[in-house]
Amino acid sequence: MSPAGQPPPQPRVRSTGELPSPRTRIRRLPQKGRYDRATIHAILDEALICHVGFTAADGQPFVLPTIHARVDDTLYLHGSSGSRMLTAMASGTKVCVTATLLDGLVLARSGFEHSMNYRCAVVLGTSRAVTDAQERQLALRALIDHMVAGRSARVRMPNRKEDAATAVVALSLHEASAKVSTGPPTDEQADLAMDVWAGVLPLALTVGVPQPDPLLDTRVPVPEAIASYRRPQRS
Repeated sequence: MSPAGQPPPQPRVRSTGELPSPRTRIRRLPQKGRYDRATIHAILDEALICHVGFTAADGQPFVLPTIHARVDDTLYLHGSSGSRMLTAMASGTKVCVTATLLDGLVLARSGFEHSMNYRCAVVLGTSRAVTDAQERQLALRALIDHMVAGRSARVRMPNRKEDAATAVVALSLHEASAKVSTGPPTDEQADLAMDVWAGVLPLALTVGVPQPDPLLDTRVPVPEAIASYRRPQRS
């Protein structure tokens, strides 16, 4: 309680008024914290991969990269049914999933103030195995479409053998937060007169020229979705 006997003020939350859980509240540089679903969803949708932190059955912690896809307020991941990560996640272990987008290098006059502009989403929770056939199809199509929009409608989906070799897990986005860092360096006033270049070097994911499979029939054209490929961009 505050000295006046009133509850402490809630952390400032952007746009939707959603509040963080005690575990997702940003403590370091809290002004960079975002808790609205729109920001969290946008980061997860733009990022091509995420990293999953979990503890294996033998007690060894791991952090591994993998493909993800979001459907509404659920995050789906998949992999080999023999994967240590998927086995742990399917058993209902607690996990931490992060997705990070790097937007620029922040170059300051002092070494201490060097940093990066980034957008990061963190999801905490207990994952579950996806066993329902209809939900598995939804998840697998979403994972393919996360790479290239609409591609699941053009490719062969897994057959019975491939499906049996694939594990799919789901994680609710109920407990999630984002951290967003933007803007120029914040040098000390005394350093502003230094004869040192300072500013931001923007970084972005670039798309190269599509390289067809050597076994591809040369009459098959490059689909428009690939020829004009772009990741979702923040507004």
